Amino acid sequence: MIFFDLPTLTDSDRKNYRLFRKSLVEEGFLMIQESVYVRIATTHESAEFIENRIKSIVPPKGVVQSLIVTEKQYASIRFLVGESIDDFRNLDVGTVVI
Repeated sequence: MIFFDLPTLTDSDRKNYRLFRKSLVEEGFLMIQESVYVRIATTHESAEFIENRIKSIVPPKGVVQSLIVTEKQYASIRFLVGESIDDFRNLDVGTVVI
Protein backbone atom coordinates (compact mmCIF):
# COMPACT_ATOMS: atom_id res chain seq x y z
CA MET A 1 0.00 0.00 0.00
CA ILE A 2 1.21 3.48 -0.82
CA PHE A 3 -0.10 6.48 1.11
CA PHE A 4 0.80 9.99 0.06
CA ASP A 5 0.15 13.61 0.91
CA LEU A 6 1.73 15.85 -1.70
CA PRO A 7 1.61 19.64 -1.92
CA THR A 8 -0.38 21.19 -4.77
CA LEU A 9 0.25 24.88 -4.15
CA THR A 10 2.39 25.66 -7.19
CA ASP A 11 2.29 24.59 -10.83
CA SER A 12 5.43 22.53 -10.19
CA ASP A 13 3.79 20.82 -7.18
CA ARG A 14 0.70 19.93 -9.21
CA LYS A 15 2.86 18.56 -12.03
CA ASN A 16 4.82 16.40 -9.56
CA TYR A 17 1.53 15.14 -8.09
CA ARG A 18 0.15 14.21 -11.51
CA LEU A 19 3.36 12.48 -12.58
CA PHE A 20 3.59 10.50 -9.33
CA ARG A 21 -0.03 9.38 -9.51
CA LYS A 22 0.35 8.45 -13.18
CA SER A 23 3.49 6.46 -12.38
CA LEU A 24 1.67 4.53 -9.65
CA VAL A 25 -1.08 3.58 -12.09
CA GLU A 26 1.53 2.58 -14.71
CA GLU A 27 3.18 0.36 -12.06
CA GLY A 28 -0.13 -1.47 -11.62
CA PHE A 29 -1.44 0.26 -8.50
CA LEU A 30 -5.17 0.75 -7.96
CA MET A 31 -6.67 3.62 -5.99
CA ILE A 32 -8.75 2.37 -3.05
CA GLN A 33 -9.20 5.80 -1.51
CA GLU A 34 -7.92 9.27 -2.32
CA SER A 35 -4.12 9.18 -1.96
CA VAL A 36 -4.16 5.48 -1.00
CA TYR A 37 -3.06 3.00 -3.68
CA VAL A 38 -2.57 -0.77 -3.55
CA ARG A 39 -0.88 -3.40 -5.65
CA ILE A 40 -0.72 -7.14 -5.14
CA ALA A 41 2.71 -8.77 -5.01
CA THR A 42 3.15 -12.54 -5.03
CA THR A 43 6.09 -12.63 -2.59
CA HIS A 44 7.61 -10.41 0.08
CA GLU A 45 10.69 -10.01 -2.13
CA SER A 46 8.62 -8.75 -5.06
CA ALA A 47 6.83 -6.33 -2.69
CA GLU A 48 10.21 -4.93 -1.62
CA PHE A 49 11.25 -4.66 -5.28
CA ILE A 50 8.08 -2.67 -6.06
CA GLU A 51 8.69 -0.48 -2.99
CA ASN A 52 12.19 0.31 -4.25
CA ARG A 53 10.81 1.25 -7.68
CA ILE A 54 8.40 3.65 -5.98
CA LYS A 55 11.28 5.16 -3.99
CA SER A 56 12.88 6.09 -7.31
CA ILE A 57 9.85 8.12 -8.48
CA VAL A 58 8.74 9.97 -5.33
CA PRO A 59 8.44 13.75 -5.69
CA PRO A 60 10.92 16.00 -3.86
CA LYS A 61 8.27 17.41 -1.47
CA GLY A 62 5.45 15.92 0.56
CA VAL A 63 5.01 12.61 2.38
CA VAL A 64 4.94 9.18 0.73
CA GLN A 65 4.60 6.08 2.91
CA SER A 66 4.61 2.37 2.15
CA LEU A 67 3.03 -0.51 4.06
CA ILE A 68 3.40 -4.17 3.13
CA VAL A 69 0.55 -6.39 4.35
CA THR A 70 -0.46 -9.94 3.53
CA GLU A 71 -3.57 -10.71 1.50
CA LYS A 72 -5.20 -12.13 4.62
CA GLN A 73 -4.49 -8.92 6.56
CA TYR A 74 -5.80 -6.82 3.67
CA ALA A 75 -8.96 -8.93 3.46
CA SER A 76 -9.66 -8.18 7.13
CA ILE A 77 -10.24 -4.46 6.49
CA ARG A 78 -13.33 -3.32 8.37
CA PHE A 79 -15.56 -0.59 7.06
CA LEU A 80 -16.53 1.75 9.90
CA VAL A 81 -18.44 4.02 7.52
CA GLY A 82 -19.33 3.19 3.95
CA GLU A 83 -19.66 -0.15 2.24
CA SER A 84 -17.38 -2.63 0.56
CA ILE A 85 -17.54 -2.84 -3.22
CA ASP A 86 -17.80 -6.43 -4.38
CA ASP A 87 -14.86 -6.75 -6.74
CA PHE A 88 -11.67 -8.78 -6.88
CA ARG A 89 -9.78 -6.41 -4.56
CA ASN A 90 -12.06 -7.33 -1.66
CA LEU A 91 -12.11 -11.10 -2.08
CA ASP A 92 -10.20 -13.49 0.17
CA VAL A 93 -9.59 -16.15 -2.49
CA GLY A 94 -5.80 -16.29 -2.70
CA THR A 95 -3.53 -14.57 -5.13
CA VAL A 96 -5.12 -12.45 -7.81
CA VAL A 97 -2.93 -11.72 -10.81
CA ILE A 98 -3.63 -8.40 -12.47
